[in-house]
Amino acid sequence: MKKTYPLTSETKKQPRVIESIKNDIRKYIKREKRKTLPEGMNFWNMDCKFGHDDKEPEVIAFQDITKSIDESVELNCKTIYVEILSSAIKREKKVEELVEEDALLENNEEIEKNEDIEQNDTI
Repeated sequence: MKKTYPLTSETKKQPRVIESIKNDIRKYIKREKRKTLPEGMNFWNMDCKFGHDDKEPEVIAFQDITKSIDESVELNCKTIYVEILSSAIKREKKVEELVEEDALLENNEEIEKNEDIEQNDTI
């Protein structure tokens, strides 16, 4: 999706225009995520670019789209440019998640050992 949105309208108030832009972006993202993933891929990645007025668009994080739109409103921009391209990727588990899972398993084993000791002490 490559689109330029006007932030003002003669028939609508500005908050409604902003909300319709955000809604249009959400609909596009939902539509892209509903598509079937190619074999071997497990995640849709969204590459985003954003530009105020006629400035060169900058690469931004997917989570910062609404923040960028709100910034444009505060800067009194007349138009914004939004580019969102989806790509299928294979996302691996992070090493931190694996370490946390191992730590939880070790804690559970220690608790089980402590329960065994307490049971033997009471006999």
